[in-house]
Amino acid sequence: MAVSSEFLELLKERMEPLGIIRSKRMFGGVGFYCDDLFFAIAIDDALYLKVDDENRARFEAEDLKAFHYPKKDGTFATMSYYQAPESVLDDADDMDEWGRLALNAALRARA
Repeated sequence: MAVSSEFLELLKERMEPLGIIRSKRMFGGVGFYCDDLFFAIAIDDALYLKVDDENRARFEAEDLKAFHYPKKDGTFATMSYYQAPESVLDDADDMDEWGRLALNAALRARA
């Protein structure tokens, strides 16, 4: 579940217009904060964005999958993060749009 330094740098660059981006390595991946809101994770060079009941349908409409990981008992745990569309890596407008969906979910979770 590693994140390459190249992928990490690309994500930081793409996310920069969203606000002050900080990353932290955790659990074999990387967590991303924007203005102190935890809104994204990267695992295995894939980006996952925060979802909630208000934005989940948008991710599911694009057939994007929820982040899940294996537990010690052999079952899987699912988190409130869905894989971002690949276009966010190439298109600044897409990163802005999808990143803001995740930031808004993080704001709602904080409230």
